[in-house]
Amino acid sequence: MQIRSARSLGLLAAVVLSATGLGVTSGCGNQQEADGSAQESDSDREAQPHRARQVAAAWDGSPAAAAWRAGYHPMGDVVQLPRGGLRSRADEQAYEDRSFVLRVKLPATRPEDGRVAWAGGKTLTRPLEGADESYKALADEHAGERPHLTVTKVKLGEMTVATSRGPAVVPAWMFTLDGYDSPLKRAAVIPSKLPQPPIGRARDVPGPPLHHLVRIAADGRSVTVVALHGVCDDGPAVDVLETRGSVVLSPSVKHRKHEGHCTKQGKLQQVTAKLDRPLGDRVLLDVITGRPIPYKPERGPSPSWS
Repeated sequence: MQIRSARSLGLLAAVVLSATGLGVTSGCGNQQEADGSAQESDSDREAQPHRARQVAAAWDGSPAAAAWRAGYHPMGDVVQLPRGGLRSRADEQAYEDRSFVLRVKLPATRPEDGRVAWAGGKTLTRPLEGADESYKALADEHAGERPHLTVTKVKLGEMTVATSRGPAVVPAWMFTLDGYDSPLKRAAVIPSKLPQPPIGRARDVPGPPLHHLVRIAADGRSVTVVALHGVCDDGPAVDVLETRGSVVLSPSVKHRKHEGHCTKQGKLQQVTAKLDRPLGDRVLLDVITGRPIPYKPERGPSPSWS
């Protein structure tokens, strides 16, 4: 096993985490309290690689890894906009505001289960959400007279979703929007519960966990995640440990400053980590939590730990 450092940054505007109650203080010595990062001692630098090897060893060949590979775990958007996207800024704003108006009756019945199908003939039967649940996840029932998107037809169809086992064709609710030739789609399949992790959260490794997974490249050779860093460094970085069964990501920061004035704040920023070979069905793990890195779904059902 070899640990590499991936330091290419995505172009996401930093988000100041003032809502978390982080105060403002002077002196870079307090930065650890703000962003969860630690002083860069020799022991700290060795702690993460050692922990990454422990996480990989715990997961590789474990029942948890087998359960992960046997389930349906979305790793990409479960909502797809009409072909070509939304046509105006007003429509984009309506979507962001969850401003929909329903001009048709939602289907009252639904199949209890649906089939998830992967390439090579592998399938899985999973329970489905009803059209009413799917619509409620998209729309604010108090849209009122605000600019809105009008739903004129709803039916069950299919869409392709990126999953932990590669792209899968899944049942989806198709919402036809007034003025659009193709529907807005939302996956109807309820994700599998995440397996019980075979290793607990790190107690002696500095730094916060990764915030969430953004995307996996189409060729599987890179993953983009959101990481936390502070105002007294040059941004986040991610080290990569690859094994046959897993990929462990370890967040860190670049060029921490130890002198001068800095505020006690954290920022979220995208980081892209390149892999030696495609991710495939290997488990993508966070070194701190010892768990799969959560994908943040867009208006879709979130996975939960069993």
